[in-house]
Parts: sequence; C-alpha cells; structure tokens
Amino acid sequence: MKKILLLFAAAAICGCSNNSKVTLEQIDKEENLGNFSKANYLIDLMIAQNNLPEDSLYQLDWRKEKMRRIALDFSETKESVLDYAVKYYPNISADSLLRWESSGALEFMIINGQKRYFKHGAENLFLLDSTAKARKELMASFAPNPLADTLQQHIPTILNTVKTQGGFQAVPVKMNVKYSVTLKANAVPDGETVRCWLPFVRDDNRRQTEVALVSVNDDNYLISPNDYAHKSIYMEKTAQKDEPLKFEIEFSYRSAGEWFDVKQADIKPFNKNSEIYRNYTAERPPHIVFSDSIKALSKLIVGEENNVYQKVRKIFGYLDSHYPWASAREYSTIDNIPQHVIDNGHGDCGQVTLLFITLARYNGIPARWQSGFMTHPHAVNLHDWGEYYVEGLGWIPIDQSFGVKNFPSDSDAMYFYSNGIDSYRMVVNNDYSMPLYPEKIYPRSDNVDFQRGELEWRGGNLYYDKWDWNIKVSYF
Repeated sequence: MKKILLLFAAAAICGCSNNSKVTLEQIDKEENLGNFSKANYLIDLMIAQNNLPEDSLYQLDWRKEKMRRIALDFSETKESVLDYAVKYYPNISADSLLRWESSGALEFMIINGQKRYFKHGAENLFLLDSTAKARKELMASFAPNPLADTLQQHIPTILNTVKTQGGFQAVPVKMNVKYSVTLKANAVPDGETVRCWLPFVRDDNRRQTEVALVSVNDDNYLISPNDYAHKSIYMEKTAQKDEPLKFEIEFSYRSAGEWFDVKQADIKPFNKNSEIYRNYTAERPPHIVFSDSIKALSKLIVGEENNVYQKVRKIFGYLDSHYPWASAREYSTIDNIPQHVIDNGHGDCGQVTLLFITLARYNGIPARWQSGFMTHPHAVNLHDWGEYYVEGLGWIPIDQSFGVKNFPSDSDAMYFYSNGIDSYRMVVNNDYSMPLYPEKIYPRSDNVDFQRGELEWRGGNLYYDKWDWNIKVSYF
C-alpha cells in the first residue's frame, strides 16, 4: 500500500502517468534546471516503479542528499545580500545586484523557481569584483591583518635560517591544539550511538615531531594507522535527550617550516618507471582529469617550457593572479573541482590546489594533496595545500592559495610558497577521498577532504547542519 501511495503522490506532483517509467534523463533535466523538488519526486517514483539493485538505490539516495546540500549552501535571499552590501554602498538597490550576478562575482542559483544566493556570496562579492574590493579596502584601510603581519616576519626568518645553516628546515614551533565537534541536542534519538572521526596530527610527516596526545574525552578510542591517508581519532558516544554531544581531543606537536632552493638545485631527470612518477602523474577522476580545458590552460601557461622549476613557477604565478581566493560551496556537491575553478574564475585553498596538482601532473611533474589546519596566531582555520616531486630533492611543499607575497625586493620571499611552507601548519591528510579508519558506513559530509571530522549514526550520516566544530591553538 505504501508503494502505491508513493506512486500516486509522486505522479501527481511531477505530472507523470503511472504507466510511464521515469528515466534518468528526466531526473537529470530537472536537477540541472534547479527543480530540486520535482527531481526528488522523480527519484522516489523511479524507486517505487522498479526493483533496483543496492548500488542504484545508493546513487539515487546520494543525488537527493547532494541536492539538499546544495540548497543549504544557497540559502541567502536578495534581502540578506543587500543588508551586507549596504555597509559599503549605502544607496544600493536590488538592480545593482544584476551586474554582479552577470559577471559571476555574486554567485546564485535558481532553486525550485526562486533565486537563492550562495551563503558566502555577499562576502565573496567584495573579494571578486575589483571595484567592490577596492571600495571595501578603502573603508577598512586601517584594519589589522594578523596573518600578513605574522608572515612578514616569519618568511624571512625561515629563509635566513635555511640559507645560513644549510638544509631545508627552520627551527620548529611547538603548539598545543584542542579540537572538538559538538552534535546539537536531539539531532539523533535518545539512547542512539553516534560514531565520530576527529582529525589528528600525523606523526609520520618529517615536518611534525614530538606528537603527543594529551587528552580524549572518552576512554575508548582508536587512532588510525599511518598507512591511512586520513589521520583520525575514532570514538563512539551515546546521545541523551535534550543534551548536546561533545567529542574533544587535545594534543601537542612541533612543526618546522621548510624552503627548498629549487632554482639552484641540480635537478635530475625523472625516473618515469618509479612508483612515485607513475602514481602521481596519473589522472584520478573525477577531480584530476586531463580534460580539453586543462590541456588548453596548460598550453597557455606552460607553453613549450621544459624546465621543471620554471613549469612550477609559471603555474603557481598564473593561478595566483587569475583565480583569486573566495569561499567555496561544499566539495561534495562539485563534480569536478578544477573544472569548477576554471568555469567560475575563483576557488578556495583546496580547489586551486587540485587545479595546480592536475596541471602539474599533466606536465609530467608528480604532485599530491596535503591538508589539515593552518595554525598561525590569530588566523587558525582549516586549510589545504600540496606537494610536488623533484628528482634529487624529493617532495617539496607548495601552497597555491597563499600565493605570491608582498616582498618586492626579495624574489625568494615573494615566491616562498611555490617551494616552501611556513611552520604554522598541522598535516592531517596525505591524500584526498580516501577511506577512514574504521570504515564509514554512510556517505561522508566531505567526500574529498577530511578536516572538520565526520559523524554518523545507524540512521545515516550527520551533516554539518547538525553539528559545530571548534579549534583552539596555543603556543610554547
């Protein structure tokens, strides 16, 4: 009876006949048009009409969840965007938004017939539109920038240490980190078990030493083995009615900045038969794909250049100047992240990192993902960067989104992040989209990165709208 009622309900809303079978093409069409409600009913109708295998049901359920996540990301109204913009444009009107929308500086979608703006769209507008950006900077010209101030002192210190003492590492910084996620009260029924994976600092990275777990707010926990790309601490707790559920860890470690003088190095030819070369110059769909767009962009940037150092420098400089940083929608909702950056003309740290990795690999330079936290004083956040491989030197860090720095008289400092990394980092991940330990049952909240953590219960995944995260860093 339930199946019959579902058939009638879905058919009534989508205008389908009970005798006509729903096709994936119909679902694709409605989803691409932003008609999420209709697409959801078509999915329900397809499930009701057919005896589908488990993998097909999984994919259809995921499509519904993906649309829900997109709708959460695009949750702002015209009024909320205007409320933000009026601080810098007191006489702004609704018509003023149209120019920014058409240029792509103000990101929006039509969802179920309504124009909805990206939840960080208003802030991004003042990063992506040059006139709006200049206006905001003029009005906030005396606002302090703690991160810039830290790097103005820190980068020259690393360079001086490496150049005078030799090697490639600077004196490490010791940090203490408290990280927690808190599940909102009644997000799951009373008495249910919640599974939680929290990010943890790697002890197998050469830049991170003296890793020590200080405390865990549960006696039973599992730390993932080092052969897992995502380093985590796993716990289980029981939910109580009307009470938030907190998972918390505290740990300390030392982190050393690095800089490699690639320009002066004796770069050897790649061993193209090595495992490193074969693995890290390969495509890895859906995000690392040597598409026509990547090939065209590579030709524009790299041209006929053969020198490894110059290839990296050209890619790094071009991406920095052409794809500015802006807050991004959730990675799990994007089919191909580098293509998304190319199409939209901007990206956040992980997005431009994946674009760099793809271009490097296409040009025969091994490159890989790395991510975790940036732990700079007064600028703690989640962050992604990468590494590329040079024969004779090994893996070299690169932070594409930190880009070219303002050191006009020192090219090594200007391009520090093309072959170096600062000391205020916490490496959690050596790759992206890899399994968790122990294995997660339901689709992850972030199926690319692992930084905030993951939660689930027997009823399914617990997405970000159900919990909050917090980082606190202190220094010794």
